[in-house]
Amino acid sequence: MVTTGNSEVIGLLVALTGGASAAAAGGYPTVAVVDYVYGCMKANGETRAALERCSCSIDVIASIMPYERYETAETFRSLGLQTGERGALFRQSAPAKSADAELRRAQAEAEVRCF
Repeated sequence: MVTTGNSEVIGLLVALTGGASAAAAGGYPTVAVVDYVYGCMKANGETRAALERCSCSIDVIASIMPYERYETAETFRSLGLQTGERGALFRQSAPAKSADAELRRAQAEAEVRCF
């Protein structure tokens, strides 16, 4: 098994995306795609197979959700990590729940197709 450091993984991802800042999968900015793939690889192993599956996963999500809705869902998730009343609004409001449900459905479809 070959292991790589964080900088090597990031370098590989940037090389694969051409280092461009132009729109990537389904109108998603390259940085959003790389961020997703990087996180996915950290969770699923830093292997070539994980890179392929994680790249497939964001492509499936992009085919289901426009970037604006993906960004909204990710923002709700991020802000929902705050404790107490601050985070409750971003976890429990109707828009937060709707955005999270849509992202979860897209991720489940990506899981079925790619993993």
